[in-house]
Amino acid sequence: MKHPLVRRNNINIIGDGPETLVFIHGYGCDQNMWRFVTPAFQQNFKIVLLDLVGCGKSDERAFNPEKYSCLNGYVADIIEICDAFKFENITLVGHSVSAIIAGLASIQRPDLFNKLIMVCPSPRYVNEEESGYIGGFNQHDIVDMLCTLQNNYLGWSSAIAPVIIGDSNYTEFSKELANSFCRNNPEIAKHFAEVTFTGDNRSDLKNILVPTLILQTKHDVIAPVEVGIYVHEQIKGSILKILDTSGHCPHLTIPEATIDAMAGFLPTYTFIDK
Repeated sequence: MKHPLVRRNNINIIGDGPETLVFIHGYGCDQNMWRFVTPAFQQNFKIVLLDLVGCGKSDERAFNPEKYSCLNGYVADIIEICDAFKFENITLVGHSVSAIIAGLASIQRPDLFNKLIMVCPSPRYVNEEESGYIGGFNQHDIVDMLCTLQNNYLGWSSAIAPVIIGDSNYTEFSKELANSFCRNNPEIAKHFAEVTFTGDNRSDLKNILVPTLILQTKHDVIAPVEVGIYVHEQIKGSILKILDTSGHCPHLTIPEATIDAMAGFLPTYTFIDK
């Protein structure tokens, strides 16, 4: 019989290395989004792939609006999984909102997680004129987006996917992302969108104490380069690597550069022939 957490989060474990890489996908996505990156690390690491509750092939019956009314519900799931399976020497790899989920997990359990790799993170999507913080969106942009989500989720999914991918040369990934959005339960997706795009975790960043790599693209409408720089400045000792590409999903569009940046941060990684 499968462990209930395997069913809940559609957990898949590949490889049997002494260190563990846990990959956490971004909003509206699923673990399949990491498929171009994970093969490069199978030789050296135990790879853990999962779907956040309400996404991908997770058990959506486990979704509780109250539990997941903030990111801490997802944080609790990540910690529970790592404890239950006794994973060791863990590096959390989180994309977009899940980069922040990973950061929050490391704050709660610094004993459990050795390193963080944040791919296009954003602790706050809304600009703040008083402080000069640039998040990428004005407040009315977020309100309009959430309104569109509520009224026409499928239409929003088709329209936003090319913006997220950010490069017209990758139409296949835009279609894949739109399809991923459309496969999710719309009511859960709307709930997660509100949690994601209205949250503010800027004050948490200074409490992240584990070694952290931040991967930021040069042109990202969802999380502009100013956000990556801000995250880097707030996390003491972090490393910022700006990737020469556009869009919010470098693990899909430029996996080789993403792999190289990750590998340079993981000292036990041995380059394999490509």
